[in-house]
Amino acid sequence: MNDINISILDKTYRAGHVDDRQHQAIADLELSVGRNEFVCLLGPSGCGKTTLLNMIAGLDSHYQGQIKIGSQAAAAKIGYVLQNPRLLPWRTVRQNIELVFQQAPPAELIDSLLTAMQLDDVQQVYPERLSVGMQRRVAIIRAFAINPDILLMDEPFVSLDAPSARQIRNLLYCLWQQRPHTVLFVSHDLREAIALADRLIFLSPPPMRIISDIPVTIDRGLRNDSSQIEAFRETLLNQHPAINGLL
Repeated sequence: MNDINISILDKTYRAGHVDDRQHQAIADLELSVGRNEFVCLLGPSGCGKTTLLNMIAGLDSHYQGQIKIGSQAAAAKIGYVLQNPRLLPWRTVRQNIELVFQQAPPAELIDSLLTAMQLDDVQQVYPERLSVGMQRRVAIIRAFAINPDILLMDEPFVSLDAPSARQIRNLLYCLWQQRPHTVLFVSHDLREAIALADRLIFLSPPPMRIISDIPVTIDRGLRNDSSQIEAFRETLLNQHPAINGLL
């Protein structure tokens, strides 16, 4: 059963406030994502990946086409992790997480997520005292806390050093295994995408289209083996040389 069905005929917008030229961001894009599937979107900067996530999240409705989520019997809950964690500086870590709840925050759930992300010791700390990596972990908790049907992640590890990114990636994967959700994850890092994803979707420069849709066949138990990741990457690039120009 598919959890997301995307059919975008056209997404065009004005180039700027004082520029009347039209920019076609997406054209003839068809994508289906299965329930609890982890899909990574890869493509060149500016190709429209963030635009697509905003459309799925309902933040941008100005396009020709249709996006269906689940049965549509009820509004889907969508968690969204942006490149910028966007934490309120005058609230503690825990208070930033509690903001997503309209009623009394579920203390046990928040406790378990803080533990899973190794943030127990800083839950009463203000964001300015956290590293960028820790701030990103808070943002991930905030998205998971609402138990979303769909989790959108827009390069959540960008600008982190390799060890920090690897640590958070592993924590995210463990959390996702404990609480499976349908995930659309934007990345520029092919190794990162291979380590996380069930499928890799390679996207063209604007107007954005799908160039390749490739399943990751490495067993989940072997995803921490860098030699397995590298071997899959090399095979992928050899079999699909056009991908090199999209990363």
